[in-house]
Amino acid sequence: MCGRYAASRRPEDLVETFDIEKWEPEEALAPDYNVAPTKQVHAILDRPLKDADDKRPVRQLRRLTWGLVPSWAKSPEGGARMINARAETVHEKPSYRRAFAARRCIVPADGYYEWVTGTQERDLEVEGRKKRPRKQPYFVLPADGSVFAMAGLYEFWRDRTLPDDHPRAWWVTCSVITTEAETTPLAMAPADGPGSLAEIHPRMPLMLTPDRWDAWLDSARTDPDDLRSLLQAPPTGLMRAYPVSTAVSSVRNNGPELLKELEAPEEGTLF
Repeated sequence: MCGRYAASRRPEDLVETFDIEKWEPEEALAPDYNVAPTKQVHAILDRPLKDADDKRPVRQLRRLTWGLVPSWAKSPEGGARMINARAETVHEKPSYRRAFAARRCIVPADGYYEWVTGTQERDLEVEGRKKRPRKQPYFVLPADGSVFAMAGLYEFWRDRTLPDDHPRAWWVTCSVITTEAETTPLAMAPADGPGSLAEIHPRMPLMLTPDRWDAWLDSARTDPDDLRSLLQAPPTGLMRAYPVSTAVSSVRNNGPELLKELEAPEEGTLF
């Protein structure tokens, strides 16, 4: 799954990387090293500009809320539970299939966090001791330091309790697509830790390599069968992972120190 990630790149850098034509400086977000569900996030999408005579799709950098709210939902309360959509079923699930066909986006990140339950803690559970498992967080990112482009979906939701001119009348929300985690060796693996992404967690965000960005964002592609070919996992051997401080487990903590690589897992969280 993807329940937390880091996004520290400047909007100006994203504009250059993704050939973005339109973005509003007032929508720029500060670097966030602990992005959690329901937060505002940057997303790249191709869509005609509102009220423009030219209806061609324009590549935009937009600010969305992480946690998709389907257009038909009665309230936005379920958005926090819809942060991820499974690649295997996204084309058929009522909450995602319309967005999959017409509203796809890219959610840029530095990488994502995932937690592993340490061997010692698992042993305590097996012995029946009543101790909450302590999990070691890992940061997963492209080995070459490039942007981690997560495949996403976005949706519009209208709050019918508010007038049209109210700033919260329309919600624009998004979800990150996940796929089965790689079982092949990491490009760079910690000396004392998991050797593959699957050893950390069975799911991972679907990363789009640059050669697939245009096809994924192409709003003219609407056939689900055609689009499913874009859900293939990226080539293996592109990722690395390393242990980070358990401070990231609290959403109250946010800063570049969360990305600092530890020489070994923290005491009590050995892999």
